[in-house]
This record gives sequence, structure tokens and C-alpha cells, in this order.
Amino acid sequence: MHSTSTAELTKWVNNLLAAQPLIIVEGRKDAAALRALGLKRIVTLSKPIYAVVEDVAAETRAAVILTDLDPKGKELYGALSEGLRRNGVLVDDGFRKFLLRHTPVTHIEGLATYMTTLGIHNP
Repeated sequence: MHSTSTAELTKWVNNLLAAQPLIIVEGRKDAAALRALGLKRIVTLSKPIYAVVEDVAAETRAAVILTDLDPKGKELYGALSEGLRRNGVLVDDGFRKFLLRHTPVTHIEGLATYMTTLGIHNP
């Protein structure tokens, strides 16, 4: 069931904006959508997964994985999550789980548009 209140979604995004965690996304459109929200530390899967995992592990001890919420994105999430955890990186999947359970968003590139349709213009 997708029953998102604008307050819940705004709170999640504001928390991400305040923390500015390193966020891993699939591609450039996903990164652009998150940058439009004000997020800055974004890594795309422009390299093989093992190389992304090594780069992230060298840079931080915690990361957020926001691959799409479709079957391919879930598969990528599993591989990234496993690799990062093996390399000592804490994977924060709270926002991903929130999106999956409480919104109709299936592609991260659509997040900014979804927020606009809810009337959230600038969290």
C-alpha cells in the first residue's frame, strides 16, 4: 500500500539533505534527480560493481544505496549491499525501504517529479 504523507517524505529528504550521505544510484538521470533535491555526494554505477564497492569503501564507512525499485535495481542493490558490507561499509537502507513501502516510485529518476506532484517543491 502506498500511503505517503508529504510530511513523512519531506522528513526523509530533509534528513538526507542534513546528513549528505554518500548515495549510490544506477545512472546519470538518477543522480540528476537527487542533485535537483540538493543532494551532493552521489556515485553512479559507471564502473563494474566491484570497482564501485572499492571506491566507496575507500571514501566512507557508510552509504545509502538508491538503485531503482524494479527487479534489476533490486538485484544491483543486493550485489552492492553484500560487497559494501564485506568491505566494512554500513549500508543505510531506511530511505529505500520507505520508498518501496510508502510510495509508487519505482525509478529514482522519478523521485523529484513525484515530490512535485505531492506539492513538495523545496524540502
